[in-house]
Amino acid sequence: MKHTLLLPLLFALASCATTPPAGGPPESQPPMSSYGMPQVVNVSAYDPKEKQRPGQGYSEHDVSALRANGASALIARAGKGGNLDEKCAHFLASADRAGMLPGVYYRLQTHVDAVKQADQFCARAHSLARGRAWNAPALLLCADFDAHSGLSDILRFMERVESRTGVVPVAYLENSTHLKQLLSSADPATKAKLRRMPYWLALYAHDSGAGPVYPAPGTPRGLLHQYQVWSDWAMWQYGGVDWARGRSQPKVYNHGMNRNSLYFGSLDRPVERNVFNGSHAAMQSFWQQHGLPLH
Repeated sequence: MKHTLLLPLLFALASCATTPPAGGPPESQPPMSSYGMPQVVNVSAYDPKEKQRPGQGYSEHDVSALRANGASALIARAGKGGNLDEKCAHFLASADRAGMLPGVYYRLQTHVDAVKQADQFCARAHSLARGRAWNAPALLLCADFDAHSGLSDILRFMERVESRTGVVPVAYLENSTHLKQLLSSADPATKAKLRRMPYWLALYAHDSGAGPVYPAPGTPRGLLHQYQVWSDWAMWQYGGVDWARGRSQPKVYNHGMNRNSLYFGSLDRPVERNVFNGSHAAMQSFWQQHGLPLH
């Protein structure tokens, strides 16, 4: 997947402080960050997290505050390890009403057969696509691979999703020593198969992932080098959320040029945040290439 973003801007993020009007028509787009990368939020049944400060809230029935703070797309968890996510359909419908591109991801876990999980994901995605009249053109399909996944499970999940939907899903990978060793040592033919899935990376700090096997990746480019599969990334999850000391703890990349607040704009609670590596037009094309058609 080629993107329109210029190389000098690949790693730069904005602090998401803009506040465009909520509830605009679907064809209108919230402004991009000052560095040209659209913002994407991902959610699950654990969202919304608990309120932590004054500001705007949201729910699975109303995500207008996410759009008002600059989010152009929302990716909801469809299921994990054989279990469906009960808030998924509500989140997607709310995102579509707000004019955000909708997407779904499935958390592949190692205790359930990969093909069985892919079948559940595909059935859920098809049901969601048929479940309402959509404003958006496509429903993005993403695979969230467990940090201990095997190579055969990754490939079997990808191939099953493609065979049942005609769509090659996006691959979300944690900053995992196991996954980096597994993928970087794969043979050229296997790497070529893996490259068909656009890479959605997770990096919340420049020094995360450092250990006896790999040094700190520093930037998305450094993480790409450690995986030794992809030449570029499609999305970067730069903001995550942990649970510690009885509350949700935001963890957000904040180093060098990439200075980001712990919270997304005026939100009163943490949320998982990403940027798409390209323009809004490129993101629309990406959604259609790696998503189920909704019309």
